[in-house]
Amino acid sequence: MSLFKARDWWSTILGEKEEFDQGCLCVADVDNSGSGQDKIIVGSYMGYLRIFNPHPVKPGDGVQPEDLLLEVQLREPILQVEVGKFVSGTEGLHLAVLHCRKLCVYAVSGTLGNVEHGNQYQIKLMYEHNLQRTACNMTYGPFGGVKGRDLICIQSMDGMLMLFEQESYAFGRFLPGFLLPGPLTYSSRTDSFITVSSCQQVESYKYQVLAFATDADKRQETEQQKLSSGKRVAVDWVLNIGEQALDICVVSFNQAVSSVFVLGERNFFCLKDNGQIRFMKKLDYSPSCFIPYCSVKEGTINTLVGNHSKMLNVYQDVTLKWATQLPHIPVSVKVANLQDLKGVIVTLSDNGHLQCSYLGTDPSLFQAPRVDSREINYEEFDAEMKELQKIIKEATKTQDILPKSEKHRDLIVTAEVSPNLDAESQAIDSEVKAEAVPSVTVKITIQSRVTAQKPNLAVCVQAPLAVTCDQFAFDDLEPDSSETVVLSVFLKGNCSPSELEGNCMVSYNIPTELNPEGIPKVAQCNFRLPLRLICFPAQPSKAASHKITIDTNKPPISFLTIFPEFVDQSEDDQANVLGFQFLTGSKTTLLASKTSQRYRIQSDQLEDLWLITEELTLRLEEHFKKQNCKDFACTFSGSIPLQEYFELIDRHFELRLNAKKFQELLSERAVQFRAIERRLLTRFKDKTPAPLQHLDTLLEGTFREVIALADAAEENQANMFQAFTKLKSATHLMIMLISLWQKLSTDQVAILEATFLPLAEDTPELGWEETVDAALSYLLRTCLSKSSKEQALTLSSQLCMPKETSRLKKNITLFCDRLAKGGRLSLSTDSATQQATVMPGGCTTIPESDLEERTVIPGSTATFPSHGQIAKQKSKP
Repeated sequence: MSLFKARDWWSTILGEKEEFDQGCLCVADVDNSGSGQDKIIVGSYMGYLRIFNPHPVKPGDGVQPEDLLLEVQLREPILQVEVGKFVSGTEGLHLAVLHCRKLCVYAVSGTLGNVEHGNQYQIKLMYEHNLQRTACNMTYGPFGGVKGRDLICIQSMDGMLMLFEQESYAFGRFLPGFLLPGPLTYSSRTDSFITVSSCQQVESYKYQVLAFATDADKRQETEQQKLSSGKRVAVDWVLNIGEQALDICVVSFNQAVSSVFVLGERNFFCLKDNGQIRFMKKLDYSPSCFIPYCSVKEGTINTLVGNHSKMLNVYQDVTLKWATQLPHIPVSVKVANLQDLKGVIVTLSDNGHLQCSYLGTDPSLFQAPRVDSREINYEEFDAEMKELQKIIKEATKTQDILPKSEKHRDLIVTAEVSPNLDAESQAIDSEVKAEAVPSVTVKITIQSRVTAQKPNLAVCVQAPLAVTCDQFAFDDLEPDSSETVVLSVFLKGNCSPSELEGNCMVSYNIPTELNPEGIPKVAQCNFRLPLRLICFPAQPSKAASHKITIDTNKPPISFLTIFPEFVDQSEDDQANVLGFQFLTGSKTTLLASKTSQRYRIQSDQLEDLWLITEELTLRLEEHFKKQNCKDFACTFSGSIPLQEYFELIDRHFELRLNAKKFQELLSERAVQFRAIERRLLTRFKDKTPAPLQHLDTLLEGTFREVIALADAAEENQANMFQAFTKLKSATHLMIMLISLWQKLSTDQVAILEATFLPLAEDTPELGWEETVDAALSYLLRTCLSKSSKEQALTLSSQLCMPKETSRLKKNITLFCDRLAKGGRLSLSTDSATQQATVMPGGCTTIPESDLEERTVIPGSTATFPSHGQIAKQKSKP
């Protein structure tokens, strides 16, 4: 057993589902027994008042029936309980119970029992005060220096201090500048009330100042009368602590000076009587309660501080002397004398865990058993060691972080896309200006083999596509049960998407014996949306600005076979030519050669070629797969359209620069607007009227400029989203053309996609240009480097928005040149060595002058030598 745990001397759980807080615990000899033993008084928000006198037979025992002296249910919630000399004519202790709208004072008495059931305790109501305002907390003490009795001060929720001279109401005063109530205490040494205001200031008010101030009932005075009367509530001293306070306490021990202790949310303060800081302690945890309890050395004070990590720390001034673990988070802590045991720590949690503990140590009675001596079988040990080494060797072979997928998954999610468009479109708030925006139904089924807790389904499609509902929450799934949801996907934004892929992801928990709350798991699946969702058949166009040609190793297939939904079966002329009209207005034409094994895709926009080209290759692969043809392949031998691609990059970068400019202008106009507002407020607050000097006209003009700039920035943001979507489509096309041109493997295509498409969306903090430039620079200095000197160059660790795109365009051109001259993509550290062994001589050096010519000449198209030309160059001596 650890020495740093609080020793449980006595504990109990109070009620069921009851709530407790800081003022609900009090320890005192409430029945005036004279034995010096304290009783534990606990009140709850449910209205239960309990009084305990613990008598455990041995430490750690639970509550015995005779330990509960009294339990009574009052009609209202109990906010705070205190014990003091509250009844006139006697100096005996009485119990004060604070309710929301009532203050009750009780006398607790016990009578000797005549049978073995023990003594009988009861409470008697001495007097009560009905409050006109909702109470928050209270404090008590000999206000004004009275002898032999305690007065009560109650703080209301709206900042009124109500003082009661035992059975009679004395007066009420409002605190100045009040917003929210804070902790309240009384200092008998200075005869003042100390609280912490909502301005995060410790404030002290003299009792005499409150007594002679204007009465709260006469508060409706004019400001001039208040200034002239001189009877306002004035603060004695103020200390700004910069945080809200959890509790405040005033202590004065024989060996120590009188001090004011304040427990903040992050710091612990000790103040002198005049508000000066004696010391403070910065806490590295979140405190919950505290109590200064004694002084063991002259000039120092010991304090108990509980926190939300279930720890109780003992401080001597600012020095941590002991730390102990509690079984609960304390909301109130007291020190009591119980059954001749002095210094028992009494803690109470918010759910009613009441515990009496001590900080002593118990001797450990555990003794390790003797180990039986027996002969060691070295052959068995050797066989076991070999088996363990084999397991370790197998485990170290796989360096994967993610666990291996099970053969039978716990939960399977499937998505089925309807082959036909919806008869009645489900498009909502679409920005597309077409006559009709179609939608397609997606049916998602979740099948669970085990118990799945809290399954949540998220459906994601790339903007500008949208779904009618993207979040679904289900009840717990039983084994071999399923859930099905149906939703529709449609084109919402006024531009063509860069992908027709969608994703379904289900997050759920699987309970285990060790973890009843469940182990979090995720299941997902992808689905592809039909091309008819974003375009429809149209007349082919003969002229186009952008054309690409895809070569295949098989005869061309009739479009009647691979595009049946776009072809009219009655027209034979559509077998080799097909037109696609996008909903956003652009048109793309697809042609199949009658004499060669080629397909041409042409359009007036470069980005519109992507989806048709991707759909063509996917449908051709699917067609030949059904024919059991395994050697089908597509290639690209044309020129890479870099200049057209660079125009899209420049357009997107220009909009990013505009967004930055709009942000700076908005910031300037906002500063100007606030400055004019301050001037106007100063003029309006001035008691002597002064001319505005056209400040109102300037304010209105600045406001209109701010609104106009915000509208322009919003429009630029929409244009930038469309430009980024077009850039992603063109980037997908570039990746496909480069992979078909260089016949890259799947791993190399994955590196290419990670290089050119690192971001799902553009953000002001991180843009596409700088991210792609950093990735290209890394590849050019590692696997595509032409010398060891290039590999030694270090890359910048900070990404920031560039001033122009010339370096990015230069790196893209250089990247394609290196691939054309035999470079290969790899992320391994020894890629340069592998490249040198595979290709003698490595990459050919490219003259910088030639590179600059290629990027500067407008309208030119970068051309690269084919594999045959590269082989001829290498074979020359």
